[in-house]
Amino acid sequence: MSNGESPLMRSKSWSAAVLPPLSSSQHHAYVSVSAKMPAWIVMAVVLAMPSIVPLAAMGSAVPAKQSAPSAQRQASPDEDRNEVASDMEQDRQDQEQEKRDREQEKRDREQEARDREQEKKDREQERLDRLTELYDNGREALDEDRYDRAEAKFDQLAQMSGPQTDAALYWKAYAENRLGKRDTALANIAELKRRFPQSRWLKDANALELEVRQSSGQPVHPEAEKDEELRMLALRGIMNSDPERAVPILGKRLESGSATPKEKSQALFVLAQSGSPQAREILGKVARGQNNPDLQRKAIQYLAMFGGAESRKTLAEVYASTSDASIKRSILRAYMIGGDREHLFDAAKSEKDDEVKREAIRQLGLIHAQSELQQLYRTDNSPAVRRELLQAFFLAGDAPKLLEAAQSEKDPELRRVAVRNLGLIHSDDSAKALQSIYAKETDRGIKEEVLNAYFIQGNAAAIVTIARGEKDPELKRTAVSKLSIMHSKEATDYLMEILQKN
Repeated sequence: MSNGESPLMRSKSWSAAVLPPLSSSQHHAYVSVSAKMPAWIVMAVVLAMPSIVPLAAMGSAVPAKQSAPSAQRQASPDEDRNEVASDMEQDRQDQEQEKRDREQEKRDREQEARDREQEKKDREQERLDRLTELYDNGREALDEDRYDRAEAKFDQLAQMSGPQTDAALYWKAYAENRLGKRDTALANIAELKRRFPQSRWLKDANALELEVRQSSGQPVHPEAEKDEELRMLALRGIMNSDPERAVPILGKRLESGSATPKEKSQALFVLAQSGSPQAREILGKVARGQNNPDLQRKAIQYLAMFGGAESRKTLAEVYASTSDASIKRSILRAYMIGGDREHLFDAAKSEKDDEVKREAIRQLGLIHAQSELQQLYRTDNSPAVRRELLQAFFLAGDAPKLLEAAQSEKDPELRRVAVRNLGLIHSDDSAKALQSIYAKETDRGIKEEVLNAYFIQGNAAAIVTIARGEKDPELKRTAVSKLSIMHSKEATDYLMEILQKN
């Protein structure tokens, strides 16, 4: 109580020093309470009043606390705009990727459809090749007098219901007659007549039926076959010494119903050796279809070997008059034998049957008719025809045209075919062309086809070069996988290099 101050006064002076400024109502309450209580109690109450001190403290702290959110509010619009822009860019990229994926799926579906169609064609072609193989094997067995084997081959061919079914039934009956199987031979002849009333084998079948009915059902005596051989030997001898007498006799044997198919075939061969106008005339008659299709095809082949303008004219007339695709193909091969570009080109341009058209294109490739093939490629937009033309360019060795197609063709499948056929041409020009394609190409499928082409060529050095510079992991793995099965020093050295680096 120094200086004469009362406790109340001391508490007031202390509170003034400790407490923040109070409002008039707060100050009045404080004075009222402090006047009635001891000073130490007043101090305790004051210290226990959280509502006063925190408020006072907040008075100076609030502006500081408000400054940080204010700064955040100033930074947020820029960050938000950047985030929105980033999201929009990501959405755009996602949409573009989705569009590319849809387009790729569409291309994949289209490619799958083309592949299925091509597989279907390939299976049909394999079937036709198998039928031709059976027929040729059966005829070969007949020529070798192996009638049991011929019967089996023609029986299998007849059951496959192909375009040679009528011929198969005839030759099966022929072989069975030679084996003494009279009843089954007659049954096959009857089936031929019933199923194929317009068949060109009917004339031969009728003659065979007469022979079967007249026979005893036993195997043909060896003497009969020897007589046939003797007749042909005699005719060859006459042809060498006096062709004018032999030619009419051979013509009659071809028209005779009693002459065997083997005898007629030999007669055609002898005529083809003659070179006389009379022989060519007889061959022309057979080529026009006066006998069975087998003899007709042989006559067409022999006319091609005969050569000359008259032979080519006859073949062109037969081609124009027939609707038999097998005969047309035989004539096209005859054109190839004779190097007849003009008629092959005409057939390739005007033929309506796709199979026959492709045959004409193949034959143009075999005679290296590059100019004609290039004209066809410019004018015919059919994918199937262009595919065949690309194959013909390979047959003709036309690497520049294959390179042009591989770089400019719009159809990806045709581009792959062009690249594949380039790989089949083993030359420096082909290798350089493939290198040029790979360097400029963006389509992964085409690049993989280039790798396949190099693999077909056995060009490990080119694949190593690609593998070293390729950034696409998938393509690099494809290159390395091909190198792993190529037995070459370049491939082995590069594979060892990969192992040492990893």
